[in-house]
Amino acid sequence: MALIKSISGIRGTIGGTVGEAFTPIDIVKFSAAFGSWLMQKTNNRNIIVGRDARLSGLMVNNLVISTLQALGMNVIDTGLSTTPTVEMAVANESVAGGIIITASHNPKQWNALKLLNAKGEFINDQDGKEVLDIAQKENFKFAQIDDLGTVSFKNYFEFHIDKIIELQYVNLQAIKKRKFKVAIDCINSTGGIVLPMLLNRLGVFDIVEINCDPTGDFAHNPEPLPQNLSQIAAAVVAEGCDLGIVVDPDVDRLCFVNEDGTFFGEEYTLVAIADYVLGINGGGNTVSNLSSTRSLRDVTQKHGGIYTASAVGEVNVVEAMRATNALIGGEGNGGIILPELHYGRDALVGVALFLSQLALAQTSISALRAAFPNPFMSKEKIDLNPDSDLKRILEQMYERYADQRCNRVDGLRIDFEDSWVHLRGSNTEPIIRIYAEAPTEKEAKALTQKIVDEINTF
Repeated sequence: MALIKSISGIRGTIGGTVGEAFTPIDIVKFSAAFGSWLMQKTNNRNIIVGRDARLSGLMVNNLVISTLQALGMNVIDTGLSTTPTVEMAVANESVAGGIIITASHNPKQWNALKLLNAKGEFINDQDGKEVLDIAQKENFKFAQIDDLGTVSFKNYFEFHIDKIIELQYVNLQAIKKRKFKVAIDCINSTGGIVLPMLLNRLGVFDIVEINCDPTGDFAHNPEPLPQNLSQIAAAVVAEGCDLGIVVDPDVDRLCFVNEDGTFFGEEYTLVAIADYVLGINGGGNTVSNLSSTRSLRDVTQKHGGIYTASAVGEVNVVEAMRATNALIGGEGNGGIILPELHYGRDALVGVALFLSQLALAQTSISALRAAFPNPFMSKEKIDLNPDSDLKRILEQMYERYADQRCNRVDGLRIDFEDSWVHLRGSNTEPIIRIYAEAPTEKEAKALTQKIVDEINTF
């Protein structure tokens, strides 16, 4: 069992011992801490809550809302929603902040509280420390009977879709003219509700739906990686689809399947969409994290813009985007951030932009992919033992590669002449993530294995 408190929120596995897992006591404690912190910071008692469809969602939702109501906060419950939808709702309402109940790509036994400020953005590291301090001290003051908060219900899907349709980069006419046939895999969560709604608004009606019933009982590992997506890859070919679209349970990550059942590559979701947006805008700056492909840098420079690499984590990407006035940014895990809409990863806007790009290109998705640089990225992870010293492991790796170009802003990134590797501890799981990129698959996997073997010797 696990309970992880980080910049990504409060995340853990359902069931187990208080303080060591995501138990009802811990859910109440951290909800009370965040609500108390919001009211101290903003003097605003209004808050928005939404959740994905995972099995524990309703239980957690009831605990969170009751706790906030007991503090005297007025809760707008968006029910089954998505991370970007809740972010947009918070940003467009006069509320103190928001809580998204989702463990994103983690398996079904996990759930989490993602914490948003009044801008609809994840709270930063300092804010998180203040919330954790309140939780540690249990410094809560609950409301008297006449001051209990209220609960109301509102769905924001149509609002979210309306704002996407209004974007200058979304070409409805071109999409409708192409008459796309698409397969979608929404991993039995809220994407199964909202993605068909968006596609219909875009003029796409020929949809093969896979795992779209939002039961929360995920049909496969919910992380949108090729090894988990054999079902939709086969369906795209069997049904003669133009492409496949895959989202994660909270709909902030996006990847595509080519018409021949091969994968577009989640790293290239951002690269392709950025190329499209930069082309229409006549250039602009971009940001992605240190674990993302160099290809975004190449595309940005092609359009005359400046590329910046940030530490991993959406809040870090957003801070770098604000600092550089970036037109578009995100992460190599299929996360698209378009500030013109909102500062948050959003698979729905990614779908609308990509379909516009593909429609205007008048080509197949595999041909579109072939137009971009083609280095190979390998992604692996090593499970940490409870007594593992991550800091010491990274220090030993740095000492071993000190003669190379090393970046220690976030874990350790080592740049070689035509390849790179990035090692970092996960914010959400007790693992070391290893990302490597090289000119060929063989070289990237060999570099990854070399690093894995070296870490295992420690």
